[in-house]
Amino acid sequence: MKVQFEKYNPDWLVAFEKTKTDLLSTIGFTSPIIEHIGSTSVESLSAKPIIDILVGLTNENDLDRVIEPLVKAGYIYYEIYNKDMPYRRLFVKHKPNVQNLHMASVITADNEIPRYTEEHKQRLAHVHILTYNTEHWIRHIAFRDYLRSHPKVKEEYQHLKEILSAKKWKDGNEYSQAKNNFIKAEEQKAIHWYSDKNNY
Repeated sequence: MKVQFEKYNPDWLVAFEKTKTDLLSTIGFTSPIIEHIGSTSVESLSAKPIIDILVGLTNENDLDRVIEPLVKAGYIYYEIYNKDMPYRRLFVKHKPNVQNLHMASVITADNEIPRYTEEHKQRLAHVHILTYNTEHWIRHIAFRDYLRSHPKVKEEYQHLKEILSAKKWKDGNEYSQAKNNFIKAEEQKAIHWYSDKNNY
């Protein structure tokens, strides 16, 4: 497979704002902090056209309280990843009027991890729910802000994505792994930069 890879599109911000409004109406009882992250949140950076959304909850106990209302609202809950990342709850939102995907509302550890299929092309957003201001929250926010503030690093990341997008991959996870060395190295710089900037 080749990863679907598009030039920056300002409509991604519109899609984020619409999904943020939807999330607030669904899990607003937790007073969530909702941020646009990932490549679609960085102007002029190419990306897979799926919006990454980070939701911060001030109460860790709310991580499991949001599952039922989100599933009822049509989000797909990927419980399958909880074992490796117990601090996160992952949901997928599909584009409006998507039909015939035959997706269960919860992807459990008993299910095979979905590969890159027609279903992936219908995804609108990945919703990552964490406890607010923990190390994993800061890691995502720091990397986003670092890319926004460091044009040279953003250009290097753009160049890497262009090279990788021309190759064929077993699935999206293999593509993500190929970016991992760059991301981890720059992420550590981003965390130090963000910590200094915010006096952490």
